[in-house]
Amino acid sequence: MDTYTMAAAGLPALGWALHGGLLARRLATARRDPLTGLHTRAGWTARAERLIAKHPGALVLLVDLDDFKAVNDTHGHAAGDAVLTATAQRLDDWCGRFGVAARLGGDEFAAIVAHPDRTAGLLPLWSALDSPVTHHGHVLPVSASVGCAYPAHLPVPTLTDALSAADKAMYAAKGHGRRNTH
Repeated sequence: MDTYTMAAAGLPALGWALHGGLLARRLATARRDPLTGLHTRAGWTARAERLIAKHPGALVLLVDLDDFKAVNDTHGHAAGDAVLTATAQRLDDWCGRFGVAARLGGDEFAAIVAHPDRTAGLLPLWSALDSPVTHHGHVLPVSASVGCAYPAHLPVPTLTDALSAADKAMYAAKGHGRRNTH
């Protein structure tokens, strides 16, 4: 076989390899929120289900920012984006290498940690999420309601049931006033 024939035969393989790499990159990008860099719901769900299966003591959290609309309405969407980005970073830092955080949409976040005892704890998380954010010289108040659930403590230890329990706990926290954790 001459060099020309070998090169011609290898071009389709090279094309498919490049195409496969591009598709893999697009898929990875689709599983990340472009603003915060956290996983999206789809990417997080797949990882969270694997963590629950491997780590029975995992902890699932839902986080909802309190009065977030007021930040956008008063200071503009860029300020709201700064609050979302700071919240994402704080939640991701809290999870560390033992968990995965996600932005589910809007001002709602989720996290799962495989080893909750290796995190700083829920009170430091709440404190971090309740810290103001400075944006263009303005100090923006931030508070969040947090609900959590241990899948192993539920009748059916699935991610769906854990999210439902965490959601109920989060709304119970909101019912007791802002800036609460349950």
